[in-house]
Amino acid sequence: MPRPRRWQLLPRAPAEHFQRFQHLPGFVAQILHNRGICDPQVANDFLSGPEALSFGDPLELKDVDKAVSRLLQALDRQEIIAVYGDFDVDGITAVALLTLALRELGATVIPYIPHRVDEGYGLNTQALENLRAEGASLVVTVDCGIGSPAEVAHANRLGMDVIVTDHHHVPLELPLALAVIDPKQSDCRYPHKELAGVGLAFKVIQAMTESLGATPVAAMDPNQYLDLVALGTVADLAPLIGENRKLVKLGLLALNDTERPGLQEMILKARLQLGQLDTYAISFILGPRLNAAGRIESALTSLNLLLTDSLEQARELAESLETLNQERQRLTSSAVDKAKNEVHELADDALLLIAGEDYPAGIVGLVANKLVEEFYRPSIVVEKGALHCRGSARSIPEFDIVSALDECQDLLLGHGGHRQAAGFTVTADNLPLLRSRLLEIARRQLFGLDLQPTLYLDALLELNQVTWENYDWISRLAPYGYGNPQPILLSRRARVKDYRLVGTNGNHLKLKLTDGRLTWDAIGFRLGDKAREIALNPWVDLAYTLEINEWNGAKTLRLNLRGIRPSTS
Repeated sequence: MPRPRRWQLLPRAPAEHFQRFQHLPGFVAQILHNRGICDPQVANDFLSGPEALSFGDPLELKDVDKAVSRLLQALDRQEIIAVYGDFDVDGITAVALLTLALRELGATVIPYIPHRVDEGYGLNTQALENLRAEGASLVVTVDCGIGSPAEVAHANRLGMDVIVTDHHHVPLELPLALAVIDPKQSDCRYPHKELAGVGLAFKVIQAMTESLGATPVAAMDPNQYLDLVALGTVADLAPLIGENRKLVKLGLLALNDTERPGLQEMILKARLQLGQLDTYAISFILGPRLNAAGRIESALTSLNLLLTDSLEQARELAESLETLNQERQRLTSSAVDKAKNEVHELADDALLLIAGEDYPAGIVGLVANKLVEEFYRPSIVVEKGALHCRGSARSIPEFDIVSALDECQDLLLGHGGHRQAAGFTVTADNLPLLRSRLLEIARRQLFGLDLQPTLYLDALLELNQVTWENYDWISRLAPYGYGNPQPILLSRRARVKDYRLVGTNGNHLKLKLTDGRLTWDAIGFRLGDKAREIALNPWVDLAYTLEINEWNGAKTLRLNLRGIRPSTS
């Protein structure tokens, strides 16, 4: 069972903030403050519908002018262009977007995604040599390349120009590419620094169309690819603020109306419906399916699903993805059980690191994530090889895992990632030393901290404020995701009128709540153990999100409980 979370109601906004937003319900103003939105114009943009949204100027991206010029030259000369990406959803959608757009403009494109196990992340020299042998004279990277100076130099020696588009951390040594497009570069004036790889690919196509006036290129509509942008941005946990929010908001509309046969078939196989897709569907249903191919076999299955215009092929590929996803679930479940058994004796350590030959590289990140949920410690799972080991790390907000790996750079063959998720390669001989050094770093940085997950509560709401009108206000804060979580509300001293256990094992809790006059329905998934407390004391505090429950054609408002505790007030 995951560790219990302490509740923390976020600090109340100052009085002047509520005065500034007196036209809004108080709890909405509070949520905006929690999201760092204190300017009325920014708030208006945040709450506006998609028709009011606009994009940043792509020509402000450093080196995008060089990239556009070289791409147009390649089109004019009928050169073969290789689009080289990563095997995750962001990389796959970015490769698909750039491939489809360039082909629409008449280019001959070779899409390339390396094999996770055989090649690993990023550019590799053998792949570049193979692409050159196929006739490619220009390589465009998406979602990778910023950390590959040696490989870019090799491509140059082979006679290929390279355009790097990447959104990852900028290293001290940049690749000597014809163009390096990464908004995180200190001298890049583009204001939206948190684009995903697919978002950056979209901006390159935007730049191509906006820099040319009345030409066939300018006539192409980049917005036709926003369904792919939404998929990659949400699945990559890019923060849904700034331009990402705009891309995803518009992208969800496009996804719900997509005409891509592959997406239509995958959505059908997943038992979802067009018109009802949201960020949850991407994060927990569609994204894992697209990722499954690269985790178990080859990401080309997912890429081909996005590229195909054949309904028959789309059905075959969607069926393959469904099978691969089921296999991914089976392998992950087995590996998680094994990992938990191994980790129990280490559970008091500041950092958990387990390694074994039977942790497949494709799922080590998923297993590490489950360990963080269970034990609330930075967790690393390593697939051991005879010579080399591949590890995936997941962390907690209190510990920057990439910085910790930076301190161990002398032991690593390579590493990269973000503050709370990273990957690395290490020799088998150096693995024990890496374990001890990371453990020492974690002990030093986490010493004296009370490590317990926190449930952050956005606003206090009386139960009688749970209305359709207020639900509509909350809905305007969507799309939800990293950087803009779904608001969690707190209601104190609610009375449970009735309750029962539901689910196969009775591990879910269904409630009827009352204020003495009205009643509300609530569901608490995996909260069945709270029934005993309710039997002793029907007065409870509730932490919840609001949702619509549909049953037999009727729609009702329901509280989806994130936590429940006896009321002390």
